[in-house]
Amino acid sequence: MKRNIVPVIALVTLAVPVLFLAAPNRKYVGASACKLCHKSEMQGRQYVIWEESLHAKAFLNLRTDKAREIGAAAGVSDPVSNVQCLGCHAPLADKAPELRDEGVTCEVCHGPGSAYKKLSVMQDREKAVQNGLVLYDADPGMIEAHCLKCHQNPHGNPYDFRAAWERIKHPVPPK
Repeated sequence: MKRNIVPVIALVTLAVPVLFLAAPNRKYVGASACKLCHKSEMQGRQYVIWEESLHAKAFLNLRTDKAREIGAAAGVSDPVSNVQCLGCHAPLADKAPELRDEGVTCEVCHGPGSAYKKLSVMQDREKAVQNGLVLYDADPGMIEAHCLKCHQNPHGNPYDFRAAWERIKHPVPPK
């Protein structure tokens, strides 16, 4: 019996590093990579909706007097560099510092786009998901759960998810 275990252990020992190396190394590409296709009326104007939203200005808001006031009340001297503030106002700041200024950008919700950004991938919804695109249509409750990571009574202000979602939702129109 022990003779049969040795080849299995050897196979597993060799397979684990190969699987690890084969795991996708997805990178964040920024909203500009989404803009080309997702600004058109036909596609649903997702980029335009984001660009006009407070999400696009979330990091910039950390530079305001109001942010410094809120930060001071919380014992934060510089909201722009505070990890806790950046966690919601620029969630990709630690993973993709070059995208910090984008605030709450497309990839915060939809995952790193390097593997799904190509038109040939995005034209096939299943292929896009296999390449890392995070969609929420299978479980709408996931959207609310994701949003509430930051919007759970932000800075003591009440938050109405349904009203907020009506302002920010951005479905692809039916063809």
